[in-house]
Amino acid sequence: MAKGSGSLRASAYMKGVFSMTNEQIILFNRIQLMKDGVIGTTGNQICIEDEEGNKEVIYEPEQIHTFMEWKRRGFSVKKGEKAIAQFTIWKHVTKKAKAENEEDEEKMFMKQAFFFSAEQVEAIEQKQVV
Repeated sequence: MAKGSGSLRASAYMKGVFSMTNEQIILFNRIQLMKDGVIGTTGNQICIEDEEGNKEVIYEPEQIHTFMEWKRRGFSVKKGEKAIAQFTIWKHVTKKAKAENEEDEEKMFMKQAFFFSAEQVEAIEQKQVV
């Protein structure tokens, strides 16, 4: 990697972030975290293609999710764990109409999110009904 190319990629990322989906934003950051040695790989390989059509086969970085996404998947973040990464993703909000003749209002905006790896979470125990 050429000296300074990391900052060039970061600025290119920031210019293009408004045209990226959350999935693309998260994958870009997962790859960077893997290259930086913060997270590991799944052991699978994936093919990445850039805007010019250049293809590169790399190892797939391990999954990272927000606190709420881990909770939705049945996991809780272990007590005392700190996020391994934070970056901006899209947030979708629906504001319910106050009157019958009004429509629900939907908004999209960029919001800072905090991400945790699988090593930082544990399965939520299912309570049995007796």
